[in-house]
Amino acid sequence: MSKSFLTHLECPKCGKTYDPSQVQTVCTCGSPLLARYDLKKLGASVTKKDLAGRRTDMWRYREFLPVASEENIVSLGEGMTPILKTEGLGAALGLDNLYIKDEGLNPTGTFKARGASAGVSMAKQLGVKEVSMPTAGNAGGAWSSYGAKAGLETYIVMPEDAPDLAKKECYLAGAHTYLVKGLISDAGKIVGRAAKRYGFFDASTLKEPYRIEGKKTMGLEIAEQFGWEVPDVVLYPTGGGVGLIGIWKALEELEAIGWIGSKRPRMVSVQAEGCSPIVKAFNEGKKESVFFDGAQTLAGGVRVPKALGDFLVLDGVYKSGGTAVAVTDAEIVECLGITARTEGMYICPEGAAAVAATRKLYRDGWIKKNEKVVILNTGTGLKYPDIVAPRLPVLEVGGDIIVPEMAAGQ
Repeated sequence: MSKSFLTHLECPKCGKTYDPSQVQTVCTCGSPLLARYDLKKLGASVTKKDLAGRRTDMWRYREFLPVASEENIVSLGEGMTPILKTEGLGAALGLDNLYIKDEGLNPTGTFKARGASAGVSMAKQLGVKEVSMPTAGNAGGAWSSYGAKAGLETYIVMPEDAPDLAKKECYLAGAHTYLVKGLISDAGKIVGRAAKRYGFFDASTLKEPYRIEGKKTMGLEIAEQFGWEVPDVVLYPTGGGVGLIGIWKALEELEAIGWIGSKRPRMVSVQAEGCSPIVKAFNEGKKESVFFDGAQTLAGGVRVPKALGDFLVLDGVYKSGGTAVAVTDAEIVECLGITARTEGMYICPEGAAAVAATRKLYRDGWIKKNEKVVILNTGTGLKYPDIVAPRLPVLEVGGDIIVPEMAAGQ
């Protein structure tokens, strides 16, 4: 049987606490709620050595997660994604110790599987039957898949221009799937009205307290995979920012139980120039962002005009001595190609944005050549077949391949 040390939910703004045995969304002040644990008891009950031989998914860290009993865990094998040293890409960018943590190898093809596993598991534990959520695409696909496994009724609303594969993923998993002629913020308003009218549980980003706990496991894995020595820099493509918040939360908890020291990686929030509210707030020294009008970028996962947890993202960036960087869509497409040619990895556009940001920060001198740098690739590029549209030569039957070097010499 699993055991959780979850004690309460806490508002990081006003400090109000809530009972985790009851269904909760946000604080009465409007802030997201964070899961809190009895870290003293947690640290006394498990050691690093206890992880040896455990299941190789995110539930190996079951004491750090909120689900109380094994029977409520809804899993498709998410987590424990590899951290790959990218020597070819590192050489192309000028770095000696560049790594990519490849979340594209998760079930449903993205890191969203972690949040869905934790969130759906807690929904099952709390007796929730119907869940609704807005999505840019991938979260909807993940929650639809995990909801199907748990027997939940799932209602999904996404922008009309969301990736086609995400739409099909939701549909095939049996989710009630709707499109809106607008952004994820417009989808969120529709979901909010439906939750009030029909009593659905609103699982919007950070309105549901537990998906952050699933994504927190990325931070636990980074620490374990580096032998409990954290890297110097972590770059995270930021839409809702739950992953960055979760990684920071994981490192705080690990220090509290004595598994790591006080060193933290400098956290970098990466956005697209066409939608960069966090970057704008950081550059202005603000604690929260403002709604970004006219948001537009091909990296749909970061096209979030205003994140509910923006103040938590910025807090992690400031406290770590990190920064926030915006890149262009042209740089994203370029870095998709550079990564594929040097590493054979077809990463998602959001991951490519983090590659572009890494290059920019190295050229600016903010990242040093020998620093240990981790890029979070949040999904597989296979979910974005329309990002690249090459014009390929067509051979006649019996035709010959023309080798570029030979053609140039003729």
